[in-house]
Amino acid sequence: MSEMPDNRKKLEIVDDGKTRCGWMGSDPLMIQYHDEEWGVPVHEDRKWFEFMVLDAFQAGLSWRTVLHKRVAFREVFHDFDPEQVARMSEHDIQAACENKAIIRNRLKIQAAIKNAAVFLETQARHGSFDSFIWSFTEGQVQRNAWKTLAEIPASTDLSDRVSRSLKQAGFSFIGSTICYAFLQAAGVVNDHLVDCFRYRD
Repeated sequence: MSEMPDNRKKLEIVDDGKTRCGWMGSDPLMIQYHDEEWGVPVHEDRKWFEFMVLDAFQAGLSWRTVLHKRVAFREVFHDFDPEQVARMSEHDIQAACENKAIIRNRLKIQAAIKNAAVFLETQARHGSFDSFIWSFTEGQVQRNAWKTLAEIPASTDLSDRVSRSLKQAGFSFIGSTICYAFLQAAGVVNDHLVDCFRYRD
């Protein structure tokens, strides 16, 4: 979750009385994502691949834009099955580039397909992508204690190390900021604000 619209905001109170991080605003889909998914530790390889693809498409855009196109992305990228994505053809790329329901960026579409093949290679080397990515924190959630959105960094030493390793493996569109976004989303890092009702969950 690299985009945080207003760093002056501490928390967002919605009408259910729960105290939340402020970055989701009042958008119902964003609130649901924050409440049910963001920061929950992931241990499923297909889910890891989904976050990697979506966060790469977010680069230069808002997470809200990506989230509202998520269903269409799932259709285009075969429910984020890396084996099927790795087999996507030039015809499939062109069809995706013409699909108004997703973000039509040819370089990012091509990167998703290339990354699917590298993802499979990483699985083969490490047994699972999950075991590989959690090895950076020895299987432990890195729990931060931020009080305001302004304190949350766009990248860290952890995301720098993950980014370097993934680039060496052959992944594209995998800079440190993108890495930090999916480490936050997939719960390797807990970046809910300390007063957020999700922080201790």
